[in-house]
Amino acid sequence: MPALAMTVELSSSTRPLRVLIAGGGTGGHLFPGIALAEQIVAAGGQVRFVGTERGIEARVLPEEGWALDQIEVSGIKGRGLRGLVAGLMRLPRAWLQSRRIIRDFAPDVVVGVGGYASGPLVATAWLMGRPTAILEQNSIPGITNRILGKLVRRVFATFPDDRGSFAARKLVLAGNPIRKALLDKLEAAREREADSERGDRPPRLFVFGGSQGARAINDAMTGSAAALAEALPGLEIWHQTGNAELERTREAYAKAGLAEPRVRVVSFIRDMSEPYAWCDLVVCRAGATSLAELAAVGCPALLIPFPHATDDHQTHNATSLVEAGAAVVIAERELSSERLVGEVARLLGDRDQLDAMHERMLAAAKPRAAADIYAGLQALVG
Repeated sequence: MPALAMTVELSSSTRPLRVLIAGGGTGGHLFPGIALAEQIVAAGGQVRFVGTERGIEARVLPEEGWALDQIEVSGIKGRGLRGLVAGLMRLPRAWLQSRRIIRDFAPDVVVGVGGYASGPLVATAWLMGRPTAILEQNSIPGITNRILGKLVRRVFATFPDDRGSFAARKLVLAGNPIRKALLDKLEAAREREADSERGDRPPRLFVFGGSQGARAINDAMTGSAAALAEALPGLEIWHQTGNAELERTREAYAKAGLAEPRVRVVSFIRDMSEPYAWCDLVVCRAGATSLAELAAVGCPALLIPFPHATDDHQTHNATSLVEAGAAVVIAERELSSERLVGEVARLLGDRDQLDAMHERMLAAAKPRAAADIYAGLQALVG
């Protein structure tokens, strides 16, 4: 489906917006919302978030100084009959809470960023005649955005809507917003990488599975460590495991004869720009936020999508980068030591291919996503 062309330019005379951002639950939904909020505030506007006490937003937003209103709502998909009934029974109260929040804040536009918390708020804003929009980070929308997509005036998507989930007249292919501080660090990292001399240094592999880690990736890497070291003499590895997997993964590398400084094993990395700039190749999942960051810094990637993501959307997320020649994919069901060693050795052993993947990653990046979405909201309100 064709996307609308984004041609709106902000000017100094454009009135700043009051924006209500609803949703969260996971970082993949919340952090693009924060990136958009930063853009709104930088343009002189005002922002309030709406979420639940159980989502990541309840912890992250107050820590970072963002105002958060909470509503009482829960998901209904995949929770059995009891969860379905409980979720439906909460909707009338969530509607009343949403109506009060909208009346108190009087937003110019209400934006849903995904997750079940966005449903009642955006739907209520639509009923009240307020301009509405949603962000869709993934290639296949979840149930909340599929429903809201029929109500809202604009859908800002990260990936092409190949399945036709949204009306083409509403769709803007804007990309996934990245927070300004991280985007600045990623761009600086890219410049450092471009200026550095690779010379004859050993190949470098960065492995991560998200903030909680990914056991399947951890096991595949440690099971392949000895063979990788033999296939790629001098190989250096930086591996983020998640808290629960740290010691087990570190011990497995040690048993394979690999230890610091050649292998760096950590539970969590706060500044991802550093390993992105350090490495030649990344092995990771295919979450939308991770892919946006990889594109921003131009990291070639071997993607292992999480097979239990809703509607297998991570596999579909990865498709556009694979088709662009910026990444390769191994399905988790096909992941073995032999397959992993073969792919990593092939990629790290071919400097020309890595350089080509690097350029194609950069071509896929949309560093102006937050600014373009804000421009789209300005046009929507105008």
